[in-house]
Amino acid sequence: MKIRDILAGGRPTLSFEVFPPKTEDAYESVEHAAAEIAKLKPDFMSVTYGAGGGTSDYTVQIASTIQDVYKVTPLAHLTCVSSTREKVHVVLEQLKERGIENILALRGDIPKDGKTPEVYHYASELIREIKSAGDFCIGAACYPEGHVESANKSVDMDYLKQKVEAGCDFVTTQMFFDNSVLYSYLYRIREKGITVPVIAGIMPVTNAGQIKRITQMSGSYLPSRFLSLVDKFGDKPAAMKQAGIAYATDQIIDLLANGVKGIHVYSMNKPDVAAKIKENLSEIITCG
Repeated sequence: MKIRDILAGGRPTLSFEVFPPKTEDAYESVEHAAAEIAKLKPDFMSVTYGAGGGTSDYTVQIASTIQDVYKVTPLAHLTCVSSTREKVHVVLEQLKERGIENILALRGDIPKDGKTPEVYHYASELIREIKSAGDFCIGAACYPEGHVESANKSVDMDYLKQKVEAGCDFVTTQMFFDNSVLYSYLYRIREKGITVPVIAGIMPVTNAGQIKRITQMSGSYLPSRFLSLVDKFGDKPAAMKQAGIAYATDQIIDLLANGVKGIHVYSMNKPDVAAKIKENLSEIITCG
């Protein structure tokens, strides 16, 4: 099923992300995590794609298993900046062969050495390529606080508009920890004429070690309420996990109460975290 059709249903949606293993010997544990999350019957599950396409075979394989075995709609990530056109089309053909209809089109991270094939520079180029290759439903990323490489938020929104004009059907936000950031962003992009569905990306922070990675990767604003939580419980693993899930749940409830229909949880291959959030929202998510 195409995600654009799921989103068009008008009811709130809940989805989760999993990421493939970096090595073959870790595949079984990741497959188990994906299976356990799939048992929660989310509206869809996204499967990430390693830098340079290093885990692309695993991405297709896990997405296929999610669809064929667990009957959950998959969203396969696809990055382009480190790929050749031939590699992208190989993956697109694999997805077609397995009946996977949904792709999250991403530029991807620039390698540390800065060397790329110089075929793709922006996600909008990949979106056009996918659009011409078949009847896929295409998602893209958006950045409520601005992409870390963008000169400013206005420029970042121009890039988002290019993605939409290239043919993306919906966008998913980078993680954020202050809902007012998203509400302001939604107002600004609607004013700019961007009307595709926006799915809110939520990251449950279950250990203090994630904070450094989050700030390095995204530069997300961390409100004082969140920082107080980490300061109080960061050295108590069980308490931090419970508090992180509670904080994410509270974010989601506020988003749903304010009319945000799509929630995507970056569950970090942790079925217990995904299950607890689903349980916390068991009645709330059913309210249109």
